[in-house]
Parts: sequence; C-alpha cells; structure tokens
Amino acid sequence: MNTHKEKEMKVMNNFYQQVHAPAFLIDQARLEKNLSLIDSVQKKAGVKVILALKGFANWPLFPLVYQYLHGATASSLNEARLIYEEMGTKAHTYSPAYIEDDFAELVKYSSYLTFNSGSQLEKYANLIQGKDISIGLRVNPEYSEVATDLYNPAVPGSRLGMLANQLPADLPAVVEGLHVHTLCESSAEATEQLIRALEQKFGAYLPQLKWVNLGGGHLMTRKDYDLPRLIGALKAFKARHPHLEVIMEPGSAIAWETGELVSTVLDIVESGGIKTAIVDVSFTAHMPDTLEMPYRPRVLEANKEGKGTHLYRIGGVSCLAGDFMEVYGFDRELAVGDQIIFWDMIHYTMVKTTMFNGVQHPSIYLADSRKPNQAPQLLRKFGYEDFKMRLG
Repeated sequence: MNTHKEKEMKVMNNFYQQVHAPAFLIDQARLEKNLSLIDSVQKKAGVKVILALKGFANWPLFPLVYQYLHGATASSLNEARLIYEEMGTKAHTYSPAYIEDDFAELVKYSSYLTFNSGSQLEKYANLIQGKDISIGLRVNPEYSEVATDLYNPAVPGSRLGMLANQLPADLPAVVEGLHVHTLCESSAEATEQLIRALEQKFGAYLPQLKWVNLGGGHLMTRKDYDLPRLIGALKAFKARHPHLEVIMEPGSAIAWETGELVSTVLDIVESGGIKTAIVDVSFTAHMPDTLEMPYRPRVLEANKEGKGTHLYRIGGVSCLAGDFMEVYGFDRELAVGDQIIFWDMIHYTMVKTTMFNGVQHPSIYLADSRKPNQAPQLLRKFGYEDFKMRLG
C-alpha cells in the first residue's frame, strides 16, 4: 500500500470509531477525486456525463456533483423532482413506462424525455408539444457483456428498448435522440463494442438525430479501467458524427469506493463447527446486491477467501435464514463490540436499502479524509417513524 493510501486509511479508521453504527460513511475526498477524473474524461472526449440517481442519490451532495457533471438522469417522478429541487436543473428522464397520473408533473422537471416504445411515444408526444423538452427513444442494440441476467438489459426478450426491426425507416419528426444502455460496471472495450453495435444496428438513423445517450455501466473510476481507450473510442465516434451530442450516465463510477458501511458485532454463535459473527446490519436489507448479484463484499482487515487464523461467517441481524456471508478469515479472534467495516458500500447500496424486519436502518455520515481533525457530519439518522411511515 502506498504512503498516501496508508495515510488515508489511517484517517478513515479514526472516522469509523467516531460514527454511531450502523452507519454509511461517505468520504468527500474520494467522491471529489472520482468526479474530477470523470470531468477530465468528458472534457477530453467532448461528451457530457450525468449522474444516474439509481446508483447514487445522496441529495445533500448534489450541489457538489453538479460542479463537475452536466446534471442527472431520472426514471421516476420522485427522482426527477429531487434532481430539480436539490441539484437545480431539469432531469434527463427515462422510464420503461410512464404513469399517466404523474406525466404532466414529470414534464415540468424534465429537459430530455426518452420513451421505451413507439406506443408510449404516440400516447404522450402531444402532451409535450410546445415544451422545451428533447424527445428520445430507447433502443436495444442486442449487445451486452453482462453475465448476470438480472443486470443485463439486452437479454433475449428484454422489455427495455426497441429493436432495430421495430423502428420505421424514418423516425418520427419529434424524435431527436436515441438512448442505449446495455453495460454494467463494464470496461472501455465494452464501450467500444457498444458503440460498434449502435452504429451497426441504428447507424442509418444517426444523421437524423441531435444526441445519443450511451447509458451507464462505464466504470471509468475503477483502478484498472483503460481511460485512454475510452477517450479514444468516444472521440472517434464524435469524429464520425460531429453533429451529435454524446451523453453518458454512469451509476457506479460516481461513488465507486467512496465510502463504507460500519457495523458492530452483536454476538458470536457456533453451530456445526461454524462460528458466525452476527452484526447490526443486514445483507438483505442494507446490501441486497450481495445476495442478488451475488458477490462477496470486501471486509477491511479480513480475507474474503476464508484464509486466516480465525474463521467466521458474518451474519445479518434480520430473521431471513440466508442473511449471511460465508466464511471470512481474520488474523485475530473477534469479540462482541468489534467493528466490521464493509468496503465500497455507497453506490447501488444506499439507494436499495429497505427496512425489512424493522431492523435499524444505518445512519448516513459525511467525512473528509483530507481533514483528519474534522469530525464526521451526521446527514441523516433513521428511527421508528421512518419505519412506520413506510408501512402505513
């Protein structure tokens, strides 16, 4: 580990001790580092990057995000309104199908509005006439490298986007853009392939358009991501289609490795020779992707391959039988009251949490590893009324 990283982790370890678990702890320094990197990509490539709220929706940080990015994308009235009220700009809006009772209000908060089907476009196009909104269609280029079907928008029979053979020879005059989204935490090479598929399937329509949205899944803040390759692919696409505005809307990349979920060991139980450390968070309620994807989260100071002197399952606090992760290895024996720190739990985690079983929802804190003497700021603490309101 380099000296800078060691110093950063020493600061964060101090912050972990200061928060009242269970808690999400966001590091503003790491978030700004990601935003700065993404900003450099969009400037070098001549594209616009916007925040996908489905990946990160911590609205107290929207003003900071908007200093670097060109807005945000919404998939519901609630998301569009949140963008408008807390970021101060109108949303790029897309939904698989719009709710009729919401549509008039949704229009007020949207600058771009993408339809998933020709029937939805036909139903709502007249309601947008005269509004300062750019209309698009989502299309399916039938390409994706996403291995897990749950996260793959291009699986056979997908409900997301129109196939090339479902479009007319000439797009309706109101349509100004096409939206594709088939990636998930993918590489620069996958973006190249997506662009190639878009041009092969829908190239004939590109001269008619004003913009193309390449969707999300571009994990450009991951350490091994090939940024020059991404920038080169985007610049080449822009060179072939200089009239097009190119938009990208990553979800994971914004908040990638920007914060942790801090938990505390409540009890240690043993059954059939397996020790389980039960913590005050829940995989099913607070980290659902770990069970859905599935994937094993990194735990600080532990080996997730189960190698170490002391082996423990980590069990969630809910009553769901499968609310646990298989054995992790620790160099020391765990005890009640010890902290268990789950790494990289901000993107696509905070937005998916539930209050299943009434378990205590993690508080949200903001810290800054550049300011070691400044205590973490409590952004939100959840309680009984939050739980009750979700059920009544």
